[in-house]
Parts: sequence; C-alpha cells; structure tokens
Amino acid sequence: MLYAIVAEDRPDSLPARQPARRAHLARLNDLQREGRLLVAGPFPAIDAEDPGPAGFSGSLIIAEFASLDDARAWADADPYVAAGVYAQVFVKPFRKVLPS
Repeated sequence: MLYAIVAEDRPDSLPARQPARRAHLARLNDLQREGRLLVAGPFPAIDAEDPGPAGFSGSLIIAEFASLDDARAWADADPYVAAGVYAQVFVKPFRKVLPS
C-alpha cells in the first residue's frame, strides 16, 4: 500500500538539512530502485523553485510500504529526523486515484 509521509521543518532548518541531505537522498534512491517511490520532494519556504536562503518548510514522500508500521519506522529512521530538520512527521495511508 502507498503511504504519504508529510514532514514539517523546524524554523531555520536549512543549516541542518544540508549536511544530512546526501544520506536522506540515498534512502529515497533506494526506494526508487526498488520501484516503491511514487514522488518525493521538499516544500520551498517561498514561492520559488529555488528558495535560496529561505530554505524549505517541509517534505512530502509518497511510497509503498508493507504496512503503516513499516512506513512509520522508515520515516523515523530518516537522516533529517536525526539531524533535527523536522519538527513533526505525519504518516498516513494514501490511495492514488489520478493519474490512472
């Protein structure tokens, strides 16, 4: 089943994001190689493709996991969690309707 992982950054998270980014992306690349990743990316803190020093306000990951517990465990092990980037992380079941 698909699960949406929606994370909200803590204020001024950009300095914490940068050192953890490589490890964060490596885990997402693993999901992609396994054919389990639907979409992933950050929410820019301002209305711009590249927010520069404004940074990001959070992230969205939609991926396939065996269970809600597995999705939560995967989210809890994210390097951004360990680095203190995220203030909150929500994991919810997701049902893709479109595009079909």
